[in-house]
Parts: sequence; C-alpha cells; structure tokens
Amino acid sequence: MNAREYLEILHVAERLKDTPRHCTTSKRRIESVAEHSWRVTLMAFFLRHEFNDIDMDKVVKMCIIHDLGECFTGDIPSFEKTDSDREIEDSLLKKWVDSLPKELSGELSEIYEEIKSEKTKEAKLFNALDKLEALIQHNESPLDTWSEQEIELNKTYAFDVIGFSEWLIELRREILDDTLKKLEAN
Repeated sequence: MNAREYLEILHVAERLKDTPRHCTTSKRRIESVAEHSWRVTLMAFFLRHEFNDIDMDKVVKMCIIHDLGECFTGDIPSFEKTDSDREIEDSLLKKWVDSLPKELSGELSEIYEEIKSEKTKEAKLFNALDKLEALIQHNESPLDTWSEQEIELNKTYAFDVIGFSEWLIELRREILDDTLKKLEAN
C-alpha cells in the first residue's frame, strides 16, 4: 500500500471520532463510536492474563475494527437496529473493505467473518466485551440520560453471551450490581 492509500483509509476511519453513539459519558457528553471501540480494545488488553487460552491479539484486532461499518451508517442502538439496517451496514462495509489493498482486504474480511460467525473463543470474547462495555458506560452515565428500554436492558443485556466464562459471569454480576445500586439511589 502506498502512502496515499494509507491516508485515505485513515480518513474514512476518522469518521468514527465524529460518529455519536446513543450513550453519554459520566460528564453528559455524547460518546463517539471511536471512544467505545477504544475502551472495548482496552478491556481486551487488560484481560490478557485472564484468558490464557485465547489469542488476545486477534481479540484486540476485532475490538479495533468492529464498528468501522458505522463510518457509513452512523450508530444505531442495538435495540433499534433492524435486519435491514444490518444488511445496509454490512454491504457498505464490504464494499469499502473490498476496495482496500489486498493485504488489508483479506485480513479484514477474515476477521469480520469470524466475528459474524461467533464460533471461536476469540469472537465470543469480543462479542461479550462489546456488549459489556455498553453496560458499563450506561452505569457511568447519568441515569436521566437512559431511556426506559435501557433501564431494562442494563438489567438483562449480555447474559446470553457470557456463559462460556466464569470470569465474565462474575463481571456481569458486578455490572448488574452497579446498575441496581444506581437505580436504587434515584
């Protein structure tokens, strides 16, 4: 890849810095998709010693690239995203990935396929961290920024994707405990 191609790829990825998510930070600022991706990546990095049987470099790659499709569609909260929305995002992302230099296109396509299949330990861990990060962020944001739907989701979301790991089950329990304390305090 030449320097111009490299810059063009980075220019597309930069869009995530300005793509708002549906959640706010603890200081009420709208979070960007890039910030979410950064913290999911940090979560994976910090768990390197907890999951010795998992290729954490691959999980980190998944975390870094997982929301690049939102460069083209923006963020649609999981509880509002339809199959049609997913198809449009996947189509636009695929078109962009296919336009990249072959060495990147092939690797990205493989990673996206692994994420989508959710069959490997790495994909399962990534999927769990992606969902758990959203719950953690909600617990950090002011309660009056939550919708009624988000209140219920913070109590129930992601339990279906953590069963493969006792460590993640414990983390989800702690997140739920933080949620319930937050709700009780208000």
